[in-house]
Order: sequence, then C-alpha cells, then structure tokens
Amino acid sequence: MRGSWRANRNPDEPRPERGRPRCPKWLDEKAKEAWALLIPPLDRMGVLAKIDGNALARYCRLHSRWRDAEEFLQKQGDTYLAKDADGRVTGVKAYPHARIAAQLSEQLLRLEQHFGMTPAARARLSAPREDEGTDDLRSRYLRVGG
Repeated sequence: MRGSWRANRNPDEPRPERGRPRCPKWLDEKAKEAWALLIPPLDRMGVLAKIDGNALARYCRLHSRWRDAEEFLQKQGDTYLAKDADGRVTGVKAYPHARIAAQLSEQLLRLEQHFGMTPAARARLSAPREDEGTDDLRSRYLRVGG
C-alpha cells in the first residue's frame, strides 16, 4: 500500500542493447582471462549491455594490474629493509606495490558494485527478465501498478 522503491524508477531510463560486448584485442593475457571469467555470469545475470565494453575492459585491465601487484607482494612480502649509502639498515619500508594493490582493489570494488558483483550490490540491482519484451506504455503501467 505504501508503494515500493521500484515504483519510483525512472520510466525514461535508457535501455541499451543487451548482449555481450566484444573483448578488446589490446587487453593483456591476464585481463583477457578476467574477461573470459566475468562475461558468462554477468550475461546470465542479465546486467550486460553491448555498451558496457569499455567499463568491463577497464575492470579487466585494473584486475590484471592488481594481480601483478599481489603476485609481487606474495614473492617479496609487503616490506623491505631500507639501507643507507653504506649498507646499514635504517628502517623498514613498504613496497610501493602494497599501496598500488590497495588503490587498485578500491577501484575494482567500485566497478564490481556497478555490475552487481558483490552481494550488497546485487540486492540493489534489478534486471529485466527474459520474458520481458518491448516496454510499451501499457506494460509499463501494469508493471508499476497504475
């Protein structure tokens, strides 16, 4: 009786052409691996449009860079011994890769939220069902409830 948040959706929201965007050739191998793993489940969720290619390419490239930074940290650790010109230890410093990995992780999370790749993000998304065809005024009226 009080309505729902769906009733307040923008009826004039653009509806881009649904479908799988093409994987850009310029992505590196790790980014292409991420693309291959992401596209099928996102497509099944019904959240993909062909225009999403650039955002997904950016996500996959960030994911590749994040993996590189994390692999470095796994091998080297998060810190190293800082030494002066004479070779004496002056302290412990964090590798720049630790900061880079953290920044990339934040950027990845923001993009994951946009595509519904986190539980909280999925709770806020709605995707059209496969049986929904054209969105004429009558079907919009019936779906919103008057």
